[in-house]
Amino acid sequence: MSHEHTVPGELGDPVVQAAEVPEPGAVTIVVPTFNESANVRRLLHLITESVPARLPCEVVFVDDSTDDTPEVIRAAAEDCPFPVTVLHRDEPVGGLGGAVVEGLRAAGSDWIVVMDGDCQHPPSLVPELVATGERAHAGLVVASRYIKGGSRAGLAGSYRVVVSRGATWLTKSLFPRRLHGISDPMSGFFAIRRSAVTADVLKPLGYKILLELAVRSRPRQVTEVPFVFQDRFAGESKSSAQEGLRFLRHLVGLRTASPVARMVGFGLIGATGFVPNLLALGALTAAGMHYVPAEILANQFGVAWNFLLIEHLLFRDRRSHRRWWDRVGRFALLANADLVLRIPLIALFVDRFGMGALSATALALVTTFVLRFVGTEALVYLPRRGRTDAPADSRTARRAV
Repeated sequence: MSHEHTVPGELGDPVVQAAEVPEPGAVTIVVPTFNESANVRRLLHLITESVPARLPCEVVFVDDSTDDTPEVIRAAAEDCPFPVTVLHRDEPVGGLGGAVVEGLRAAGSDWIVVMDGDCQHPPSLVPELVATGERAHAGLVVASRYIKGGSRAGLAGSYRVVVSRGATWLTKSLFPRRLHGISDPMSGFFAIRRSAVTADVLKPLGYKILLELAVRSRPRQVTEVPFVFQDRFAGESKSSAQEGLRFLRHLVGLRTASPVARMVGFGLIGATGFVPNLLALGALTAAGMHYVPAEILANQFGVAWNFLLIEHLLFRDRRSHRRWWDRVGRFALLANADLVLRIPLIALFVDRFGMGALSATALALVTTFVLRFVGTEALVYLPRRGRTDAPADSRTARRAV
């Protein structure tokens, strides 16, 4: 019998209605799927073989498929000795990472194991992940390919190996403290205590949900177990250049989460704006335009360049607070006000405080930069007072099978 309702919106909330979740087990296995109909029957069979009866479990599939994967799951679940749930999302918000967060919200067990649906993560390791977490009193247990006993053998081709190692090095370099003790931050196979997950700080983008959890909501105690990355059972990898770009955007978003880091990023992006500004100025003056209107017009090219980078790199998760034309207008007004304000400031510093022209110009640049950053954050990207956005999971249906 199937039924539908909205998935609960809080992670770590100990209050779970009995009507919403099957009899809570010792572990909830969360499996995000996208067109994995050829793999899910095999995966459920392996889970049935691997998870002993003394470790009750439930399996939650969070599905973004455009094929018959949900129907295949429901058919295969009839032979399973544990509850199986399908959460099909009409809109795949946040990609695979967003799907995992939906599964974490729906989990009814103290331990949650996240694994892929392509059989590259061996279900036989599920009991060990939970047991290791219990023994170590850990909040997070990572299945790692890069510690003794682990292997990345299932990565097809030298290109994917190089990309995986490069991404691992990059993330560990950017977050040395948060990722301390995690040798494989790119792993999609891990166990986490439900109480260790903080709902309101998770902003998944793409498929590296472990990185999101470790950076934004890292449990105090983390441990690892080795695992051998298996060959894909059927189908093709979902990795693509588009996913790679989403991963890079995700890294930038995580790294610029603090106000100081955002200000540094804002300054670096602003510096790159000189390039389109100077190119446009050269083209306009070469075409015969007077340098004063040419400078004003060329400045708009720099403003547009800066706006696009800031939109996609620094404030991507805040764009929904205002319409795009509202954001563009406010940003352009602040950017051009910077030019108008700078000259009076320089005059003030020179005439009133007796500063030299060079030092006065430098101080004016710093002052207008700080004001521009604060104004951009407060007037363009902060939510309007009284605005409440609809829950992200309002279009997710739960079907128990």
